[in-house]
Amino acid sequence: MATLFASIDPLYVLSGFGVGMLVGQTGVGGGALMTPLLVLLFGIHPATAVGTDLLYAAATKTVGTLVHGAHGTVDWRITGRLAAGSIPATLVMLVLMSRFNLLDTGTTQLFSAGLGGALMITGVALLLRKRILAMAGGWTSGLGETRTLLATMAAGAVLGVLVSVSSVGAGAIGMTVLILLYPRHRLVTIVGSDIAHAVPLTLLAGLGHWMVGSVDWLLLFALLCGSVPGIIVGSMLSARIPEWVLRPVLAVTLLGVGLRLVL
Repeated sequence: MATLFASIDPLYVLSGFGVGMLVGQTGVGGGALMTPLLVLLFGIHPATAVGTDLLYAAATKTVGTLVHGAHGTVDWRITGRLAAGSIPATLVMLVLMSRFNLLDTGTTQLFSAGLGGALMITGVALLLRKRILAMAGGWTSGLGETRTLLATMAAGAVLGVLVSVSSVGAGAIGMTVLILLYPRHRLVTIVGSDIAHAVPLTLLAGLGHWMVGSVDWLLLFALLCGSVPGIIVGSMLSARIPEWVLRPVLAVTLLGVGLRLVL
């Protein structure tokens, strides 16, 4: 055990702490920040960064799901609908990535472009969330039960593709879609349901990346060593730092990093 801790780069632990603290404050930004951080700052291959971050997110959001479940703030019906779309889409993407050797080092640019695009979509969703809700709120509130079911499954499928390729989207994008489709639900229930859905999604996608050799277990352990206390600290600070201050900063950061990866 001593040898294991001695081989850990303290910068990985510090990065996990920083991202964990931000997630604790805003509720989003885990995959959107950790993956580009690993790629741009530490030079990790994009495929390895995505695979490692997926399992990192699965472990982190499992804790969140337990807390929300204990407080009764998870609508398992919504979670199941999302999973009905995201799980098959994730399986298809994992088969395609393995079959066509998309994790080969020659496809780094493809992963970087996909990651950059997902980051920019997430940034726009954060910046324009209120406007998006205002524009589409009337339309989505008039959907019937069947159309809401199908729209939720379709949204899950899109999230499955995005998360499988880039590890980004389950947080900010998923939240925005659920608020549109379920306007009568309490926000805390939307948050809990989105977090619960992210667990099987990121776990399945992460295991798929592991099977094709794109998970760094030592890196994953180092990140979790920092993220667990980081989430605790971030949750404590969330009452003092308003979310409306942090969200624009996070959104602009994601847009800038996304442009950097695409270009």
